[in-house]
Amino acid sequence: MSSIASVASAAADLGASFGGQLLKPADEGYEEARRVHNGLVDKRPALIARCRSVADVVDAVALATKLGLEVAVRGGGHNVAGRATIDGGIMIDLSPMKGVRVDPVGKTVWAQGGVTWGEVNRETQLHGLAVTGGVVSTTGIAGLTLGGGLGWLMGKYGLALDNVRAVELVTAEGRVLRASKQEEPDLFWAIRGGGGNFGIATGLEYDLHTVGPIITGGPIIHPIERSRDVLEFFRASTRSLPDEHMLFASLTHAPDGSGTEVAALVTSHCGPVADAEDAMRPLKQFGAPILDAVGPMPYCELNRMLDANYPKGAFNYWKSNFLSELSDAAIATMIDCFARCPTSMGQFLLEHIHGAAARVDTADTAFPHRQEGYNFLILAQWMQPSDTSRCISWARDTYERMRPFFASGRYVNYLDDDETGDPVAAAYGPNYRRLQRIKAKYDPTNFFRMNQNIRPLA
Repeated sequence: MSSIASVASAAADLGASFGGQLLKPADEGYEEARRVHNGLVDKRPALIARCRSVADVVDAVALATKLGLEVAVRGGGHNVAGRATIDGGIMIDLSPMKGVRVDPVGKTVWAQGGVTWGEVNRETQLHGLAVTGGVVSTTGIAGLTLGGGLGWLMGKYGLALDNVRAVELVTAEGRVLRASKQEEPDLFWAIRGGGGNFGIATGLEYDLHTVGPIITGGPIIHPIERSRDVLEFFRASTRSLPDEHMLFASLTHAPDGSGTEVAALVTSHCGPVADAEDAMRPLKQFGAPILDAVGPMPYCELNRMLDANYPKGAFNYWKSNFLSELSDAAIATMIDCFARCPTSMGQFLLEHIHGAAARVDTADTAFPHRQEGYNFLILAQWMQPSDTSRCISWARDTYERMRPFFASGRYVNYLDDDETGDPVAAAYGPNYRRLQRIKAKYDPTNFFRMNQNIRPLA
């Protein structure tokens, strides 16, 4: 491990050419820069390299190699597990890299690795174009895309990673590569689901689709006493959704801050308004909701709709798994577990996957979860440190009680930082060995290991 003095000396040597900021623990701005979205994560890097260009990223990788320091890579958003930062190593921070370039004729967008989905949407929607992005607009494009990319458009247009045309990557050796179907095709296969294991994504190019600016969407909220009926209705509804129609379900708390437990359906439809009205009619006629806010809205607003539920600095602990089916017993267990939720910011989320996202072969990308079904997310979130123990215990206990209903797969973007066994192998299933071989080619020393780590094949 390099000493503080050697880090300071090396940073000073680099400082003359470095276009961004090199922040050491005593520097102004360090405390703010080291904080990530999840308040539960409290790490102190020896150096934060806030990069403004690809050359800055290359220099930061070279500096880490020279000093023998571990590296964590931060994009634009909020990895809940805290792998975007590190104790005693170098945080390579891409969040100042905010360039977005839209080609409205070719229907593509190129964006740098520090961009969020809200920032991409703002530019693409000027032209009535969009690509599958996060359900929350403050999510970074790089982390979401490289690990999968569930979002409001995935039924019609596939996951975020299914829309990637090319990725610019800085490797552990400091090389700048472009990965696409024509260039480094093995690497291109691996990064579409393989996360940050193969290099630092400094830029991503996506296909765009005609979406909006007005789509149809919003939440419908029911009393918690109707939760069984709501989840059974959700199950029945998701058996026959058109590609344009997305439907999620949640056991959560009222957005008015009252702490009232509720059962919610959250939906969107990216097709013509008349088709959307037909698709939404059964949802709007079901039961007697407390709130029905489903209607025409800008696509950007849909993407921001849930942002306030995930404030920066809140304590977060998440666990998730795909379900083999949404059985009566699984529904009953969810309801029972949610009744024990110790925080008014806690929720269960059922994300339904269908349509284009499920019509890709398992072996076509590193992301293997291509069957229609549900991802179940336990989201414990709280504001007071004194609540930490019981909130984490509730999430873990719920996970164990739901285990009998789990499928074998895991969504790598939701893996937390205290998993037992080999959750990464489970997340990649039949694609894991190929990923290990590609990891051995592009990162044989496992330089990029502060992530959902794929170990290189020896």
